[in-house]
Formats: sequence, structure tokens, C-alpha cells
Amino acid sequence: MTGCGSSDPTTGGTSPERAQVAATSSAKVVAVGDIACPPGWRVTRKQCRHRKTAKAAIALSPNRVIALGDLQYQKGRFRAFKRSYGKSWGRLRPITDPVPGNHEYYTRGARGYYRYFRNRQPGPPGWYRRELNGWQLYLLNSNCKKVDCRAQKAWLRAEMAANPATCSLIAMHAPRFSSGQHGGTKRMQGFWRIAYEHHTDIALAGHDHNYERFAPLSPAGAIEPTRGIQGFVSGAGGKSLYPRKSTAPGSQRFIAKFGILELTLRPDSYSWRFLGPRLGVRDSGSASCR
Repeated sequence: MTGCGSSDPTTGGTSPERAQVAATSSAKVVAVGDIACPPGWRVTRKQCRHRKTAKAAIALSPNRVIALGDLQYQKGRFRAFKRSYGKSWGRLRPITDPVPGNHEYYTRGARGYYRYFRNRQPGPPGWYRRELNGWQLYLLNSNCKKVDCRAQKAWLRAEMAANPATCSLIAMHAPRFSSGQHGGTKRMQGFWRIAYEHHTDIALAGHDHNYERFAPLSPAGAIEPTRGIQGFVSGAGGKSLYPRKSTAPGSQRFIAKFGILELTLRPDSYSWRFLGPRLGVRDSGSASCR
């Protein structure tokens, strides 16, 4: 699959930023989706808080941002990206690894998304691999009605086999499990199954506008503390908030407040914090890689 490798799309090789991070004992990642309101929408306590979350993310000085889709509402147009997302989260674009959400595809072919992030991802069909501090990061496209997910799964299986690592994560827009308004997405089970076979540690997603942390789970939803994948839904990036709709298997923490997920990635472990716009800690913990 051309255009979906691990080289940096800006330089064609390993970026200086990546080389510098790889030499450190830990790397800080901000992961969040469902971010920017359309230009001109009114800011209230319940919507359009993307400038506040961006300010919090910038204050953390992360090594990387994983942007979990639905980054620019309502239709992901390039002009809207420049005028809304760009004026808040745009300062972090040089270190952002994005994935497309469903709202990006409300513009034909997600053209606005691919144009805005043209130097941060390899272009359609939208899946690729990155490396960070010994971790393998697999950035996926969960829009299976728009892209060939059979080909994507074959790519993921081959990439994971060719790049074994002590620690790894997958990131996509649609979650396998969620207690929020949209709920879990069963079609993501195939990606989880491949990741599970390769002992992946973390699965990141957005789509539901809340924060949720899960126990380590199998692709079918069984709690497996020593083998399962730990899922995080981080969709409280600013657009709006969703309440809990039900309780999904393995749900350990659900927070319907704006905020960002901070991950600290070490060579054999990780820790997490869910932080409010003023950087107050709302959830935290740590785990060893499996």
C-alpha cells in the first residue's frame, strides 16, 4: 500500500523531532478528538471550548499530539480548518499525527483534512505508522464505508509483524467500546483482534464527546489484566459533550467534561492523566507494557 509507510512525510525520513524524542527516557503525548466548532459559532460553557483545550495542550509542551478525528466541524472544509482549528490547535500542527473522523468525510474524500495536514500524514487512504521513544504508533482510518478496511487490516497485520516492539498503540476515530452516545463500534473488532495478537497495549479513539478509560480488554470485551488492550475514549476536545448512555464492558472511568488525555510513554510502561482546561487532574494511573 503506497503512501502509508513509517517515514516522515515532511522529510522523507526520520525527523529531527522524532530522533530527539527517541533518545529520552519518556515522551509526552496529548491525545484528543472532536475538537473545533465551525468558524463563528458562539462559545458557551457547553460548546466550542477548543481554544481552552488547545491552550492547555500547549502549556504541557508535548512531544506529540495524536488528533483523534472530527477535528473540524461540521464538514471538515479546508477554509474552516484554517479559521477555527488552525487558530486554536494549529500551533501544534508541526507535532500532530492526525486520524480522520466521520465529519472530515462530510467534505468529499476528506479533502480539507488531507490538505490541512498534508505535511503530517501521507494522504489517502489515511493510515500510517509512526515511532516514538521505542513505541510503535499505528494511526488508522475507521471510516470503513469510505476506505478499503480489508486492505487496511492486511497492512496493519504486516506492519505489526515487521515492527515488533515492547510497547505499541493503535489510534482511530471510532472506538471499539464506549459508554457514550454513539457507543462501541463492532467493525473495529477486526483491528483490535490484530492488535491483540501482537500484544498491543493501548487503543485510542474519540467519536463520543467525553472521556472514558477501560480495563484491559480482549477484542470481544472480556477483562484480561495481563493480556488485554487498554482503551481510552478522548473526545472531549471542545466541540460539545455527551452524557453516558449505557455502561460498556470494562468501563472504569467516565467523565463528561472538556479536557485532554496526556500519555507519558516510556520504553516499557506508560502513564496517563485526563486534564481539564486548567490542567486539573480528573483521572490518572500507570501500567506496564504487555
